[in-house]
Amino acid sequence: MKTKNFFLAVITFLAAFPATLEAYTERNLLQGKITREQISDYLVTQQKWVDYPSYADREGWDKLLGKNKETVIRNGEKQLKHEWKVITATDYLEFERSGNRKIMESPFDANNYTIVQLLLAELAEGKGRFTDQLINGVFHTCEMTSWALSAHLPNQPSGRSLPSYEYDLIDLTAGDLGNILAWTYYFMHDTFDKTDPEISRRLYHELDKRIMKPYLEDDRFWWMAVNYKEGNMINNWNPWCNSNALMTFMLLENNPQRLEAAIWRSIQSVDKFLNYVHSDGACEEGPSYWGHASGKVLDYLVLLSDITGNRINFFEDSQIRNMAEYISNSYVGNGWVVNFADASAKGGGDPQLIFRFGQAIGSSRMKQFAAYLKQKQKNRITLASRDFYRILEGLKADAELSGYAPAHETPDFIWYPETQFCYIRKGKAFFAAKGGYNDESHNHNDIGTFSLWLQDTPVFLDAGVGTYTKQTFSSERYKIWTMQSNYHNLPVVNGIPQKYGRKYKAQDAEASPNEFRLNLKEAYPAEAGIKDWIRSYQLKNNQLVIRDKFSLEEAIAPNQINFMTWGNISIEGDKVSISRENISATIKFNPDEFEASKETIPLTDPTLSNVWGKEIYRISFTAKRLSKEGNYKFTVSF
Repeated sequence: MKTKNFFLAVITFLAAFPATLEAYTERNLLQGKITREQISDYLVTQQKWVDYPSYADREGWDKLLGKNKETVIRNGEKQLKHEWKVITATDYLEFERSGNRKIMESPFDANNYTIVQLLLAELAEGKGRFTDQLINGVFHTCEMTSWALSAHLPNQPSGRSLPSYEYDLIDLTAGDLGNILAWTYYFMHDTFDKTDPEISRRLYHELDKRIMKPYLEDDRFWWMAVNYKEGNMINNWNPWCNSNALMTFMLLENNPQRLEAAIWRSIQSVDKFLNYVHSDGACEEGPSYWGHASGKVLDYLVLLSDITGNRINFFEDSQIRNMAEYISNSYVGNGWVVNFADASAKGGGDPQLIFRFGQAIGSSRMKQFAAYLKQKQKNRITLASRDFYRILEGLKADAELSGYAPAHETPDFIWYPETQFCYIRKGKAFFAAKGGYNDESHNHNDIGTFSLWLQDTPVFLDAGVGTYTKQTFSSERYKIWTMQSNYHNLPVVNGIPQKYGRKYKAQDAEASPNEFRLNLKEAYPAEAGIKDWIRSYQLKNNQLVIRDKFSLEEAIAPNQINFMTWGNISIEGDKVSISRENISATIKFNPDEFEASKETIPLTDPTLSNVWGKEIYRISFTAKRLSKEGNYKFTVSF
């Protein structure tokens, strides 16, 4: 379903103000609404902000869990004989030696998920049956040198992947464990004390040492952006880690001055993230990361409101609304999403999270979209998660969500003028394209690329990203084919693809309900010799017309226009035919101008093959002659 009212759009072309592409803007949204003095005045202490049942409140837990109670207990029973896994020194070192992350992460995740399942089960049943095994998990975790991942430990002063006992690094997983264990302490410390007070004492000590003290005292965590300098990146780590740290303080810290200091520090840090991301709300990291970026902003703002007695409303700001609705706008249909950057092409999001955000901003469209996703996901609720707070909040929201009528409504035309994302829905076609620059978070060299879906099925695609390894976030990143512009729907100019770097960016990006266009000349390095390369996409009458108007300093090598696709491909005469399931399309080109070819790309990485199957294809149109100037045209009919 769709709605006719435009979002961030007008009928005429809108310039995207290229100067804003990478701009850090001192909006300081949070500091504009609350002062440190107000925090002191509004502060809710002694965990009085918590609105979940106490451990002993059987009726409360029965109501909160509802039909999920038996599932939660069964999940806990499966973990009663869990063998707590030791992460060895060589497990950590394997990241350095081979780039493999899973050797360390898999056993670590298994332990962490087990703690969550045991805690939930004990809260559900309340008979002490899961307590001893939970204590085992808590003590085992407390004995670890670090709670950070081997892939993130090179951020410690040693630069190595073996954890140092002298440095407590707060990364995503350390923060998540702080979340899990702080809630464990809150709900269970009285029960633990009946066994031995040392359990809770040790747990509090480790949470203070590993999370609270370094959060207050260490300015070196890059994600906090304490000493932000222009050109630095701030991404989903910021709201993710800040929300976890704030939650730990809120659940454990009863010194008002220390709690106030942590809150204010978090406000200053999260403001840096909100200053960094664009006010149009688009998530440059893609839908897969929305839950960890914009979604964590929601969690953080709710916590901030809770700890200040709900006296401050941060959800009336247009930037927050735009950040929320991006996830609905980027959903194509049938499980497919617009997946720029490292995002997967399959997804949609967490229905309960989306519903909660819809509640916060007062968006019926988001709440209906959440109900739509829940229906598509057969009414499942996430109970196996490293994010204990999300589980609790999801359970709380689920009952109301279940009463909403499912619907997915998006405008026919969506233009994010700062991030430079353009979405056009017309008939059976959904088109998405981007400008931007080649130093975005989870960046691919993909300025000017597009995707096309017909009847909610991809035809021209963005492959996404494979399984993360050491190479993924290293200087070798752009040796991975999925990151390269020549494996996106883009030209290779004079034999030269796009290059990584902040200076490689779109120019003159414009969008309308029928067309998107931009100049690609600064997306390529100087050796490509581009004076101008105007790419345009026009969607109309069951056709997508792609044009490249170019001018070069000199013609050195044949230009090549690439399209990524899947399905059944045939090349005959002046047409390339593509068919997949119940949809088909043809690319018409000038055979006097181009030689068309098909390259098969085997997908051996399950992260990719689980989405696309065993292989995808690159269709290449290679120019038959060298030209300093020209006009290329490709007509996709469907």
